[in-house]
Amino acid sequence: MSAPLTLYVPGDTPLHRVPAGWKVAALPLTGVALFLVDAPVVLAPCAAVAALALGSVRAPRQRLARHLAGPLVVLVLVVAAALVFQSAATAATVGLRLLALLLAALTVTFTTRTADMLDVLDRVLRPLERTRLVNAAAVSLAVSLALRFIPEAFHRYREIREAQAARGLSGSPLALLVPLVVRVLKAADEIAAAVDARCFPPSRTPLSEEGGR
Repeated sequence: MSAPLTLYVPGDTPLHRVPAGWKVAALPLTGVALFLVDAPVVLAPCAAVAALALGSVRAPRQRLARHLAGPLVVLVLVVAAALVFQSAATAATVGLRLLALLLAALTVTFTTRTADMLDVLDRVLRPLERTRLVNAAAVSLAVSLALRFIPEAFHRYREIREAQAARGLSGSPLALLVPLVVRVLKAADEIAAAVDARCFPPSRTPLSEEGGR
């Protein structure tokens, strides 16, 4: 079974109906606000609100657990390190802050299509094209390809691991890494060739510039 290309969970909840631009803008602002607060008494309700927001998305439990498992392990390790090297108050602050941000980020990604996020990015970068330092279309393409390759690489990894397990081979990291790198690089080369064949990004000719005036 193929890995999903996005984290988006189809639905018609109030958060699904919020425009993508508002959600994409709210996430970094939420992160800044959380890092300006040091009181666990304030951060705990923030984490609770983020948990309620994520719960309102009605994501499948297995999918939710799969996407929370890895980050929560890292979160526990960070909190443990803060508890050992600093204090319980610091550990609580760090843990609640990161937990609230993690839940908020998952809420945004579960309720926003990747295409809508890329459209927001394109609109934000479009005015910067006048400086000739940014190509909005190229940046959007790069981000979309990166998002596409994250689940693709994970899917390839699972394929290789399952194939080796079926042959009774040991799960040595090197035995997994080499074919994984080869397959991912091959896929990247194929996509690069396809993009190049479509002449992306389109060149701007004097005629096209004159016609656009």
